[in-house]
Order: sequence, then structure tokens, then C-alpha cells
Amino acid sequence: MNQQRIVIAGGSGFIGSALAWEFASSGREVVILTRNPRERSAGIREILWDAENPGEWIQFLNGAAAVINLTGKNINCPHTPENLRAIAASRVNSVKAIGTAISQVSTPPAVWVQASATGFYGDTRDRLCDETAPNGNDALAKVCRDWEAACESASTPKTRRVILRIGFVLGREGGALPVLSRLTKFFLGGAAGRGAQFISWIHLADLVRMFVTSVNDGTLAGTFNAVAPEPVTNREFMRELRRTLHRSWSPPAPEFAVKFGARLLGSEPSLALISQRCSSRKFVKAAVKAGFQFQFSALAPALRDLCKTN
Repeated sequence: MNQQRIVIAGGSGFIGSALAWEFASSGREVVILTRNPRERSAGIREILWDAENPGEWIQFLNGAAAVINLTGKNINCPHTPENLRAIAASRVNSVKAIGTAISQVSTPPAVWVQASATGFYGDTRDRLCDETAPNGNDALAKVCRDWEAACESASTPKTRRVILRIGFVLGREGGALPVLSRLTKFFLGGAAGRGAQFISWIHLADLVRMFVTSVNDGTLAGTFNAVAPEPVTNREFMRELRRTLHRSWSPPAPEFAVKFGARLLGSEPSLALISQRCSSRKFVKAAVKAGFQFQFSALAPALRDLCKTN
């Protein structure tokens, strides 16, 4: 078994790029499965796959230390029936392809870390959700349910499985924070809608460490919320972002304005308006022996780190 090879499906995006860099910088061989391979620096290779069918890429799973699957169409688009079908298919089909590949290689990967999302719970309002909370009833909650079910039903008895339900990821180069920061700098950083909806955020650096711990700690298995310990309301989040960016006030954005702005930007307004309040206690408790601790457990230092200028 190649204890050094990490295969990352969908590894050319925001989260995957950070993961690839982290593993490569620690001396691991990194193989990224992508629809558009390109030349990369030493330690990282990109291999063609279509996220649905068997191909040359399967050989890289043979004997790998881990396979991580981040594949999925971006949910930051209008949630039309057509787009929702594409969002679901991109996730479920890639999971089925990886499950089939694992069952076909002679030496399966030691661990499969599968991305999911806190959208699994739907709109939680003020309710704090741990991993035992029920599946929500909106369209994205159904997508997450089917996504996870495809992983759980795969026949991979020799491969440990971890599912991470990822929250609102904060990073400098991707996700929503750069857009929110630009709006805030132009004094458009007010609360969205009622402002009371919760955001279960996580700093990209801590999310990367969650993935690394999931790979390296052989005792971790099952489903975990990948969020920081302190979810905040939208109103609190935007107030802290304004404070970080030295903007004392911005007008709130009522729900109709959020919906209108989302249409102009080709986005989905519900992403800003629903509430998700999730707990990370299960992962912290399970990974404590591996030395896992959040570097950014509170929002203010996370935003200061990400918004600082060099």
C-alpha cells in the first residue's frame, strides 16, 4: 500500500486546492481527479475523470492511503428544477463511481472521506443540531440525504468511511467571504432578511485540519459536522465583518432586496436566508486523542486573520 498517496476527487476547487497543498507540503503524493487536468508543481498530479464512469483514474485508488471526494456542482446558482437535478446528479454519481472503483481495486484505500453539507438539516431556525438531528425537508436537504446514502450504501468493507457535513467555509480565495467583504467595503454589509438566521461557519484552515485528521486518525468513522464551535446569527456575522473592515454601519437588506440581488448575481436567495445552527462537539470529542483543536473557534479572530492585508 502507498501510505503516501492521497487521491482528491474534485480537488481543483476552493477547498480541494487548500487540501492538496496541505498534503503535498507534508510530503504526501497528491493525485487530483478533475475534468480539466493541467500541469502542476512537484508532488501534485491531475488526472482526467468525468465523475461518473470508470477510467484510467481507478488505478490511483489501488493502494492509496486515502480518497477524498469533494465533487459537486456549485450550489451558488438559482435553484431551478434543472439546476437542482444537476447538483444532485454531480454528487450522487461521483460517489457511486468512487464506491465502484474501490470495490474493483485489489488494495482498497485505507479511508474514504466524503464531503456532505450542513444543508442536510434544512432550515433549523434556533434549534442546535448535532449529527442525530433529522434530515430537513427542503430541496438541498434531500440532495444531502441522497448524497450521503450513496456513500453509506457502497460496498467497501475494507475502507474506513468518514462523512463531513461542511458548513459555511470562510477563506480568502473562495467561498462567499470575498463577495461579502467587497459589499461591506462599499457600505452594503447589513444583515440579510430578518438577520436572526444562524450561520454555522468554519475557517478554511480548520476545515483542512479536519480532513487531515480524518485521514490520519484511524479511529474516526461515521458522520461529523464540520463547523466551528460557535455559530452566529447573520446579524452578528455581518456586524463582526463590518468591525473587521472598519465600516461602522450599513443598511440592512430586507428579504425582497436579498431576493432581487440574488437574481441579479445569478445566485440563490435561500442560501442567505435559511438558518443552520450546528454543533461540532462530536468531531472534537472523537479527535481529541489525535490532538485536534480549532485554531479559530470564534468568529472575530477568524475574520481578522482572513481579512488582514499583507
